[in-house]
Amino acid sequence: MYNRMEAALETMKESLARWTKGGNLSQSSVPALWFFRENGPTEPTSAVYEPCVCLVVQGAKRVQLGTEQYIYNDRQYLITSVNLPTFVQVIEASRERPLLGLKLTFDIQQVSQMLVDSNFPHDRSQQSRHGMATSEITLPLLTAFQRLIDLLDEERDIPMLAPIIEKEIIYLLLVGEQGARLRQIAAAGSQSQQIARAVEWLKNNYAQQLRIDDLASQARMSPSSFHNHFRTLTALSPLQYQKHLRLHEARRLMLAESLDAAAAAFQVGYESPSQFSREYNRLFGAPPLRDITRLRQLAVAQ
Repeated sequence: MYNRMEAALETMKESLARWTKGGNLSQSSVPALWFFRENGPTEPTSAVYEPCVCLVVQGAKRVQLGTEQYIYNDRQYLITSVNLPTFVQVIEASRERPLLGLKLTFDIQQVSQMLVDSNFPHDRSQQSRHGMATSEITLPLLTAFQRLIDLLDEERDIPMLAPIIEKEIIYLLLVGEQGARLRQIAAAGSQSQQIARAVEWLKNNYAQQLRIDDLASQARMSPSSFHNHFRTLTALSPLQYQKHLRLHEARRLMLAESLDAAAAAFQVGYESPSQFSREYNRLFGAPPLRDITRLRQLAVAQ
């Protein structure tokens, strides 16, 4: 098994090296499949993870979610079951041995449908699980990803075969070490699913005023129970989650769309520029102008 795993990893390294020559993050011809490559360690960068599974076959990454950290390398995969604002950092990479990895996004509704169509055991535990975790990669999961990558050489087959392989990957995740985590999120009526719906609402409405009592009522929970389950799933309180989404998006707007701090603050829901600047400084370690200037200088240097 060890030799087969090593051979599978080497094959995938060759494939990803071939498909990531352009560097950074790129979407493949399979819409849900993304590749990433970095030629050296990076500063922590903002990223909102969507439901997905990520793996690296060379190098290592660190993801910080609230106060928790997740590190994964060529022996592990990272799975995310809800949208989570994070900081991501490449901690092991070089030009000779760049970070090589992939991301496959999925819709929790896909997982829910598989639960309906199958005889997976229901997770009756009412204890919420974190929305992010790492696990050891398995040979079946690695080879399924390789077959998905191989479709890129036969693009006419992608519409028919890619959904089948993606479904196989979700199945392997469901029967794997993190299966209970996915089943709990996808199971109709579960507390985790109710929290996941609240997370989805916040992601789409982060600029609106947050009313915890209303969200708790929609989730059919008391405010205190809602708060506890939300924090368990996301590692953040509902207010912190909204704040992180706002600040991450404001940072993106200033960096990618050249908005000034006041305009970015207003667009993401802040009424007070001074409050925005204080909270931005607290999260990113510098006020907006200094932070964006530094990020642009880093981009030029790289």
